[in-house]
Amino acid sequence: MKRKITVGTAISLILLAAVLTFEVTYVICTGRSEDRYSIGAQPQTEKSDFISRATKKLSEVDGIYREQYIDELDDDVLIDYILKGYVAGTGDRHGAYYNVDEYGQFSDKYSGTTVGIGVNVIYDASGSRIEITNVMADSPAEKAGILAGDYIVAVGEDKTRVSELGYDAAINAVRGEPGTEVSIVILRGEEEIDFTMTRAAVESESVFSHVCETDEKVGIIRITGFNEKTTGQFIKAYESLEKEGCESFVFDLRNNPGGALTSIADVLDYLLPEGPIIRIFDSDGNLVDQIDSDKGCKDQPFAVLVNGSTASAAELFTAALRDYDKVTVVGTLTYGKGTMQQTVPLNDGSAVHVTYRKYNPPFSDNYDGIGITPDVVIEPNNAVLTTNEFKLADKDDNQLAAAIEALKENKNNK
Repeated sequence: MKRKITVGTAISLILLAAVLTFEVTYVICTGRSEDRYSIGAQPQTEKSDFISRATKKLSEVDGIYREQYIDELDDDVLIDYILKGYVAGTGDRHGAYYNVDEYGQFSDKYSGTTVGIGVNVIYDASGSRIEITNVMADSPAEKAGILAGDYIVAVGEDKTRVSELGYDAAINAVRGEPGTEVSIVILRGEEEIDFTMTRAAVESESVFSHVCETDEKVGIIRITGFNEKTTGQFIKAYESLEKEGCESFVFDLRNNPGGALTSIADVLDYLLPEGPIIRIFDSDGNLVDQIDSDKGCKDQPFAVLVNGSTASAAELFTAALRDYDKVTVVGTLTYGKGTMQQTVPLNDGSAVHVTYRKYNPPFSDNYDGIGITPDVVIEPNNAVLTTNEFKLADKDDNQLAAAIEALKENKNNK
């Protein structure tokens, strides 16, 4: 719809607010000396006529569109696209602008909590349905009696089929505000069953573990990302596998995009001996912070599985364990992201995600743009390439087999 304020005026105010927000965030963050993981953004020191030039040119374009465009304009959408375009224009590969809704979703991702019914799912394209691979403990789904292996085939009171909605729209329809109801239709065997549940905040699962199907002395822990809940889930999985008699461990970080620095630091602190975990450098190569591990550590043989989608904190996990000579890395070359981002809230509830630091492993060099080459390079077989990771059997995974063989060699050499 057409509104009284022009986009040119709005964007000039937002750009000014963004500058002020960065400066205030710097003051707040640098004053939090007790938070070893929080480093503030640098204040703006270079002045230019960028804002005035951008506003003037944008006002011209805006005027043309408001006078001549045959359709209606939505100022909020235009402003979002302008700011997204600004971040893209900086060349910051990992930077982003998030509007209010996007920032909420981003925050939920790293908090390790989501609102929904509490299931992990994959899309079954052959049947245009959503397969439930795991039901989270104490979730609305578990309380309702939904089981792993069930299929979601329809969503909503009108029972709109997943085949009609599409995967993303169906998933979004299941999510919503806590305390609200959602109806789904489950296919179990040949029977379709109606369920109505009350959405709730549930702890996302980023750690999945089991005793290896081909070697009962090997525990497999797959980490799909690092968020605020990952450390507790990891320690619980590790100790459970120890109790089941596992004497060595494979950490599967294939397709792990990384996550929160606090999470990766705490997991590594659990595994590593006393010493540095992460070294953080500014753009001039100056060491500005270091995170260290305490004396407690684990001494079992480790292997890490990686691939081209193993990135960021997942790469740091891999490199740190290798720096302490505690792991054999198996798989293919990793993604190569060794930079830090911080998310700075803006005054209207949106946010900017900006790259501002590089982080190095304990002793080795930064791998940004390079990646980590495994100790044992092995390409995935057809089963790994074509089977969803939630359904891939251990016996069919050639990269896992190579990791288990590496564990045996390490154990024999000790």
